[in-house]
Amino acid sequence: MRSVTKIILTIGFSLIAFCSWSIQNATMEKHIDFSHPQEKQNWIIVNDTVMGGRSRASLSVEKDMLVFAGDLSLQNNGGFASTRRIYQPLSWNRTETLEIKVLGDGRSYQFRLRTNSNEDGVAYVANFTTIKDEIQTIQFNIKDFTPQFRGRLVRGAPILRFSDIAQIGFMLADKNPGQFVLKISHIRQVPETI
Repeated sequence: MRSVTKIILTIGFSLIAFCSWSIQNATMEKHIDFSHPQEKQNWIIVNDTVMGGRSRASLSVEKDMLVFAGDLSLQNNGGFASTRRIYQPLSWNRTETLEIKVLGDGRSYQFRLRTNSNEDGVAYVANFTTIKDEIQTIQFNIKDFTPQFRGRLVRGAPILRFSDIAQIGFMLADKNPGQFVLKISHIRQVPETI
C-alpha cells in the first residue's frame, strides 16, 4: 500500500512540476520585459536617416524600462524615429490581446507589428497617445491594427494574426519636431477570458 501511495505521490509531484515548467515557459514566450539586461540587445533603431532625414534616437534601460528617446526632425523630408525588436522572435498566441505598459511624454506614437523580418515592407500599425509623466497600460486587439506601407494604407494585405509576428516596435511620426521620450515597461499578451 505504501509503495502505491509513493508512486501516486511521485506521479503527482512530477505532473505539478511539469505544469509549472510549462506555464512558466508559456509566460516567458508571451512576455517582453526589460528586467533582463540582455533584452535590450534584441532592439535596434531605424530613423529617417535611412532616406536622408536628420532625426536622432537612442535606446537605454532605466529602472527595468526600455527608454526610446531622441529628437524628431523634419529636415530633408524626414520626420520619423523608430525602434523595433528584430532578434529572438517570440511565440505569440494567434488572437490574444497585446498589452503595453508605457511612461510617455504626451506625444502620439505608433505600436507597430511586422510579419516578416525585412527592414522594409508592410507594417501593421496601431496609434496611441501618451499622457505626460503618467504610466499607462494600453491593450490592443487585432482590429486595432491597420496595414500600412510608408504611412499609406495597404489594401488587400494579409489578415494579421499575432502568431505571425516577426518584429514588434514603436515609431514617432507626429510631424512635431523636438525632443521625445517613451519608456516601455513591458509588452505581453493578456489571456482571453471565457
